[in-house]
Amino acid sequence: MIERIWHGWTTPENADEYERLLREEIIPSFDDKEIDGYRGFRLLRRSRPEEVEFVTIMRFRSIESVKQFAGEDYETAHVPQEARDVLIRFDDHAQHYELREQLDY
Repeated sequence: MIERIWHGWTTPENADEYERLLREEIIPSFDDKEIDGYRGFRLLRRSRPEEVEFVTIMRFRSIESVKQFAGEDYETAHVPQEARDVLIRFDDHAQHYELREQLDY
């Protein structure tokens, strides 16, 4: 299992709008692509007085599945224009980690 991790930051004023974009438009669009090996999405949010950080974690069966989603240059972040309009900064690249252990309680 591969986890694709990416960070983006926005202002406190734009945080709810960015989260709405993710929930209502961006995340559902991944399901529309019917990517073989896409296993889900997690969204983390951390509020600070000056900015709000979002961490997205996508789960894929393999690097080949990641490439089906992102293309051969799979480390490059895919940030739609509507997200860029409300983010103040974001990672240009996503990081990919092999899931080695998972404990659920």
